[in-house]
Amino acid sequence: MTTAETALQCRPGCGACCTAPSITSPIPGMPNGKPAGVRCVQLADDMRCLVFGRPERPAFCGGLQPAADMCGASREHAMLWLADLERATAP
Repeated sequence: MTTAETALQCRPGCGACCTAPSITSPIPGMPNGKPAGVRCVQLADDMRCLVFGRPERPAFCGGLQPAADMCGASREHAMLWLADLERATAP
C-alpha cells in the first residue's frame, strides 16, 4: 500500500478541526452550532472529541477527515488552512 492510500491519522493534541471551522448544525451543549474560531464544547482538554462515534456528533464533523494538505506538519498549519477554507466558503 502506498502512502497516498494510507489514511492519515489525527495529530494528538491538535483539535484544529474542532476550533477553526464554523458548524451550523446543533452540537450537544451548543444548540446553535458554533462560529469559526470558537472551540467546540465537546473538545476535551486532551483535544479529543467527546462525541466521536456517537449519533449526536454533527455530520459535518464526521465528514471532515484528516488530509496532508489540511493538517500539514503542525496545529498552526491546520488552523490557518481551515481558516482560509472558512473564508473561501463563507456566504
